[in-house]
Order: sequence, then structure tokens, then C-alpha cells
Amino acid sequence: MNNTNNKESAMKHEQNSLLRFYTIFKLIKFSHTIFSFPFAVMSAFIAAGGMPDIRQLLLIIGALIMARSCAMSFNRLVDAKYDIHNPRTAYRIQLQNHIGKTNLWFFTISCTILFIVCAGLLNRLSLIISPLALLVIFGYSFTKRFTNFSHLVLGLSLSLSPIGAWIGVTGEITIAPFILALAVLLWTAGFDIIYACQDLQHDIETKLHSIPKMMGIKNSLILSSVLHFLVVITLFLFMYFTDLNYIYFGGVVFVGIMLVYEHSLIKPHDLRKINLAFFTVNGIISMILMCVTLVDIYVFY
Repeated sequence: MNNTNNKESAMKHEQNSLLRFYTIFKLIKFSHTIFSFPFAVMSAFIAAGGMPDIRQLLLIIGALIMARSCAMSFNRLVDAKYDIHNPRTAYRIQLQNHIGKTNLWFFTISCTILFIVCAGLLNRLSLIISPLALLVIFGYSFTKRFTNFSHLVLGLSLSLSPIGAWIGVTGEITIAPFILALAVLLWTAGFDIIYACQDLQHDIETKLHSIPKMMGIKNSLILSSVLHFLVVITLFLFMYFTDLNYIYFGGVVFVGIMLVYEHSLIKPHDLRKINLAFFTVNGIISMILMCVTLVDIYVFY
């Protein structure tokens, strides 16, 4: 009888642990890794001139996942007092209560340590710059408290992925990954401005800062369009610093078309399609660009 009870207790504990992990992945929106993952992979393949060493590639992906996970869980912890008053984010508090604040801090610290370990296993330079990367991604969570340009800091956070991947493969700093990083920064800032439009009233009430609060929704959408135009220009410029060819060129043309479509979905008076524009369209953009880049490398490198 005792053995049966012990087995049932162990099974319940295991189920609860799995449920907590699932809840954490839901809380940190793990699926949004799709925004930065493709650019890290692109950068790694270009830096290697083909398929990188599998160990390097796995460590780069591991570092990316750990960095994003610790940054997002940290964001949820420090923004809880704001999230609870926002109808769009109030569910995060329920998820945190289910996970437990102690468990979430443990997850954050564990991911931070694993990120540094992955960086250290890549090469010395990756290890040296890892604290700087952590400073940027953790610092983002506080920017809405004092600046309207938190969208650019978020873009900077995601833009570290192609730089980190390049350094992870080569152990060197060159200009090429910084051009790709600039494209990621502009792209992320552009779609985050769109996404922030739905929080305008909340930002006003809580005295948080954002570009939609500073400029209004109409002008913010115009600025987002300008940033996304610059993304396409920067992606074309990236060809000058690499050996990418016409397959990649076609991919950038596709990105431009998708960005035009994204902006056609959002009107100053109608924000109902923000989720479609934010996640679906941008997820397609990043994945397709990665795929055509890898094909280009396979054909021409």
C-alpha cells in the first residue's frame, strides 16, 4: 500500500514539474524565439562559409535559447506590478502564481549561468562579451520606465544574436555581422512599435514611456514603416560585405513584400490584426530569409 502511494506521489510530482515547465514556456512566449533564431543560424553559416561545426552550431543555438529565456523570465518578474494592471498582460500574473516566484527566479538564474557556459565553450571572446550581452537584455526590462525608445533597446537585444553567432564561429569581430544586426535592430523596433500601439492607454495610465505615447498611433505607424524600409536597404547592403548572391537577393525582395503586407494590416483606427502582423508575418519573414540564405550559401559558397 505504501509503495502504491509513493508511486502515485512521485507521478504527481513529476506531472506538476512538467506542468510548471510548460507554464514557464508559455509565460516567456518561447515560440517567439523564431524572431532571433533564424538570424543567428544565418550568421553562423555565413561566417563558416557553409555548414558550421555541429558542436559550434548547437552551442550557438543553446546560448540563444538560454539568453532569451533568462531575459524574458526576468522581464516578467520585474514588470509584474505593471502587467497586473494591463488587460493584455494580466494573465502573466496568474501564470507566475502557478509557477511560483522562487521557481521563476531559479529558472532565470539557471538560464543565465547556462548562457555563460555555452559562450565559454565556444571561445574566449564569446565568454568575454557574454556579460555585455546580459547587461543589454536585462537592461531592456527597465527602459520603459524612463525612455520612449525602449523599442530600439529591444531591437538591440535581438540584434546581438547574429553578432554572437558570428563570433561563436570565428572568434573574431568583423563588420559583416554588425550590418545584419542593424537590420535586425530596425526590423524589431519597427514591429515592436506596432505592437506597443495596443498598450497606449495603459502606458498613459501607468506613466510608462513608448513611441506611440510620444507620437500618437498614426505617426508611430509611419515611423515603423520608415524603419522597415531601412531594413530592406540594410539587408541589400549586407550583400556587399558577404558572398551572398541572387537567391538571397530574391529573399530580401520577399521580405520587402511581406513588410508592405504587414503594414497594410494595421490602421490607426483598427488594430485588430496586430497579432497577425506581429507574430505570423514576422515569423514568416525571419524563417524564409534564413532558408533562402542557406540555399544561397549551398549553391554559391
